[in-house]
Amino acid sequence: MSQQRSHPGKRASGNSGQDVRAAAARALAPVISQQGSLAALDENSVVARDRGLLKELCFGTCRQLPRLEALANSLLKQPFKKRDSDIHALLLLGIYQLLYMRIPAHAAVGETAGAARLLGKEWATRVLNGCLRRLQRESDELQAAVDKDESIALAHPRWLLDALRNAWPEQWRAIVEANNQPGPMTLRVNQHHNDREAYIERLTEQGLSGELCIHSPDGITLNTPCDVTVLPGFSEGHVSVQDEAAQLCAALLGPALAPRPGAQVLDACSAPGGKTAHLLEQFDIALTALDSDNHRLSRVESTLDRLGLSATLQNVDATQRDWWNGTPFEAILLDAPCSGTGVIRRHPDIKTLRRKEDIRKLAKLQQQLLDNLWPMLREGGTLLYATCSVLPEENAQQIEAFLARTPDAKVTTPSDVAWGIQSGQGRQLFPEQGRHDGFFYARLEKQSA
Repeated sequence: MSQQRSHPGKRASGNSGQDVRAAAARALAPVISQQGSLAALDENSVVARDRGLLKELCFGTCRQLPRLEALANSLLKQPFKKRDSDIHALLLLGIYQLLYMRIPAHAAVGETAGAARLLGKEWATRVLNGCLRRLQRESDELQAAVDKDESIALAHPRWLLDALRNAWPEQWRAIVEANNQPGPMTLRVNQHHNDREAYIERLTEQGLSGELCIHSPDGITLNTPCDVTVLPGFSEGHVSVQDEAAQLCAALLGPALAPRPGAQVLDACSAPGGKTAHLLEQFDIALTALDSDNHRLSRVESTLDRLGLSATLQNVDATQRDWWNGTPFEAILLDAPCSGTGVIRRHPDIKTLRRKEDIRKLAKLQQQLLDNLWPMLREGGTLLYATCSVLPEENAQQIEAFLARTPDAKVTTPSDVAWGIQSGQGRQLFPEQGRHDGFFYARLEKQSA
């Protein structure tokens, strides 16, 4: 017992394979017990050569978590106690390795079971060995049994599967399949330093390769993800990592900003700062960036510092107006807090942490933000509403309700673009394998009273 309280797993064992699996179990335990998220993953908890494996173990396990949980339940005679969520996480990690990774089976079993000792729970090595070796023997039968439940076979919680099917009867299966694959690594080239074609050449010189994005004029999708430190000019601000769908924000706000040097612009929910930075790269504007989370706002500051950009940063709640000096904005970007159902492949713990009842609460918050920010927009100004959700309650239905209660709002969302589909008064993008994430945009102009 004293060993468990002293957290012996934080000491290196001299066995890199066990170390990385113990670190993954510690990171996953709060997620599977719904006490934390993968945002807290500390890559520095393992040696540099194991950081890629740590991320793959954690994110891959979360991506397949509903299916892994069902298999774990089939393998266990009785569930682990709550205090042993780290051992439960090790079992899930072992199953993931055996079914979804190219790690030799003997290493997947032996290193995973051995990692229990680093967690101060040597008793679990025998249990883990037994479960994982049974999975090796009975893999086909066990998988066939759990896959009779469609939500298990597709690795999505039932409520979300039903919501996707109801909202998008033609697209739901493609959305689910994209959610279950890792998202690509897409770059945004800073046009002040390079055009995309020139940057492709720089990548080639570095032994990297990529393809020009179809929809974003600044985007390149890498053929193989890499650490940002090997990207040419990254530390000097020549390039950033940003999904193609998120990059469309700048193009949508372009007509409102390009002819207005020094325009006052508000980014109401700015963290982590990708869209903030893109707007400042593209336009000569005075930008105010808000976020209610000071820690996340510091990420915006770090992003702008790396790129040599500046904005007015304020740690305030955008549902309130006490921070505003009364000067109206030419444009407002509201990248609203949402369910994240369009970026599950990048944040797979959403499958475990998000609940059906969260959607109603998020929709209420989005409504409050829209109603509070609209009076801050000047007549003739533009508000761009964005989410990384694919659920109509947060998107098309949200905008329809806003238009119904806001007579001076006029829809200007373009319909002649090649990306997404028309969804109410906005454009909906779905996550696509090897391409962009799921996103929604609606552009509104404030008419004269």
